[in-house]
Amino acid sequence: MSNVDTMSINAIRILSADAVQKANSGHPGLPLGCASAAYELWANHMNHNPADPQWANRDRFVLSGGHGSMLLYSLLHLFGYGNLSKEDLMNFRQLGSKTPGHPEYGHTIGVEATTGPLGAGMGMAVGMAMAESHLASVFNKEEYPVVDHYTYVLGGDGCMMEGITSEVLSLAGTLGLGKLIVFYDSNKISIEGSTDIAFTEDVQKRMEAFGFQTITVEDGNDLEAIGKAIEDAKAETDRPSFITIKTQIGYGCPDKQGKASAHGEPLGAENVSALKEYLNWPSKEPFYVPEEVYDNYRRIAEEKAETEAAWNVMFAAYCQEYPEMEELWSAYHDPDAGEKAVEACADFWKEQEKADATRNLSGQVLNRIKTYLPGLVGGSADLAPSNKTVMTDMGDFSREDRTGRNLHFGVRELGMAAIGNGLMLHGGLRAYVATFFVFSDYTKPMARLSALMGLPLTYVLTHDSIGVGEDGPTHEPIEQLAMLRAMPNFHVFRPCDGTETEAAWYSALTSKNTPTALVLTRQNLTPMPGSSKEALKGGYVIDDCEGTPDLILIASGSEVELAVKAKGLLSDKQVRVVSMPCMDLFEEQTEEYKESVLPKAVRKRVAVEALSDFGWGKYVGLDGAYVTMKGFGASGPANQLFEHFGFTAERVAEAARAL
Repeated sequence: MSNVDTMSINAIRILSADAVQKANSGHPGLPLGCASAAYELWANHMNHNPADPQWANRDRFVLSGGHGSMLLYSLLHLFGYGNLSKEDLMNFRQLGSKTPGHPEYGHTIGVEATTGPLGAGMGMAVGMAMAESHLASVFNKEEYPVVDHYTYVLGGDGCMMEGITSEVLSLAGTLGLGKLIVFYDSNKISIEGSTDIAFTEDVQKRMEAFGFQTITVEDGNDLEAIGKAIEDAKAETDRPSFITIKTQIGYGCPDKQGKASAHGEPLGAENVSALKEYLNWPSKEPFYVPEEVYDNYRRIAEEKAETEAAWNVMFAAYCQEYPEMEELWSAYHDPDAGEKAVEACADFWKEQEKADATRNLSGQVLNRIKTYLPGLVGGSADLAPSNKTVMTDMGDFSREDRTGRNLHFGVRELGMAAIGNGLMLHGGLRAYVATFFVFSDYTKPMARLSALMGLPLTYVLTHDSIGVGEDGPTHEPIEQLAMLRAMPNFHVFRPCDGTETEAAWYSALTSKNTPTALVLTRQNLTPMPGSSKEALKGGYVIDDCEGTPDLILIASGSEVELAVKAKGLLSDKQVRVVSMPCMDLFEEQTEEYKESVLPKAVRKRVAVEALSDFGWGKYVGLDGAYVTMKGFGASGPANQLFEHFGFTAERVAEAARAL
């Protein structure tokens, strides 16, 4: 190892330790232990260009152990990404800084994914690798590998313990994602101490069973061994690779290295000083980096820019030889692709002719739009026939066929949602994922990351209520609608018929920064007179009365028909029926519009929904009533369950009269 390499590696350690110390908060252990591996990867193997962080063919790097964020921030600063300054490092974990406690996509230039929930980065990396593989099958021509890059992901013992990691890496091995390379920071320490207290399995044997090539680097500071491991991983094209790098947490700090106390707390001023002495750092001044180190990183960055320049020349020649592919590339990468697809699809808005389940109607919309949105990919957690999420004649993505647009995630809901995020983060694709609504519980942490990152991933969630029927309460969602509605920047759409289902898909496909959940029925719903594109406003009057209403019935999904029928039983009253397919969109409307739908002067209101009443209070108020579920469901035919739990027009009318 040359002296400048040593200094460049130690600069990562020093900046990380100083930033955590100044913030008096953070995780110095991972950056100190992984600095050598990260430097070797970023400097000598990874194709990236700090001057163009969005270069389409860059290698992706995901820090799954997001608590070690200073490792990433130090690299981004030293390589010159987005003018991430030394002052930004000094403001680590401070309000409004570019260097928050965990990496945040869209907030700090060069951060490929928001990470922190352990294992999440593993799932998103698998999604990125799937995206690369699929896009390569679409666009690459002989002598023109325009999509040809790797996805690297770094995680530690915590990531390996989380179940999501097994979910996604099992699928990665099944699919043979040869351009996925996983780094396992094996230091045998977690917050509570030695991993021996809870985690003694042979991780490499697990990865071998998943179908990975496994490689071990015995010394986490041996650049030559790390470099060889990376090159061996690249040479294996039929399997993803798993590189175990044995490190010491807190390396370089004599009193902390190898100890749990190095994980998640500042080293302390004396230990930072001892670290600098141990590493022979030329200055005790906080955040000091010698100019020769910056020069080294600048030189490397310039070489990286040349790699992109060569790709740009190739891509220009590719476009000249294949103008139709250039047009297709633009279509895939157009941020307005969803909106243009809907406009081009002449039969997108199609009148529902007969009673049908909204899951079926959703599947019909999906298959009408698929041709106009070639970058649309997606699938289900082994429920596609039930979720109606198969795009006919679009093929299945597999180890043998990368061109397929239908994805099979297996029974892995949490992993599926993380992979969906990765597909969206990669760029060039529009993704959807699907499962039963009750199992949105399994997707929730990754759905939250979708919302936090501003990724318009679509969640198709079917079997939306006690209408599931005979499967019983384990499969009948109650509180899930309230759960998803409570999430910021997340649209939850529960349509009442075909028109509202089309509106739900329109909203999902044209969204730029907000994920959407389509909550759909198993049972047939009647086309509703009055349903319209007004559903795009989230809530609207679907059946009105003359003049000012005496009371308002508000419902979503299958219960809209109940509310309309109840109005018929209240012929002596002036009753307005409001369909509320998406509270989130309704809240985004003007106050004038919301007042026109739900006038404040009308205080007699009834909410009708075959799920929990939680969240309806803001629309029903103190004087209103609820026809909702008060407990879990039961097993039986759907029509009997609705009657058993009081979801009848008579019950709704009775609740209204009681006001």
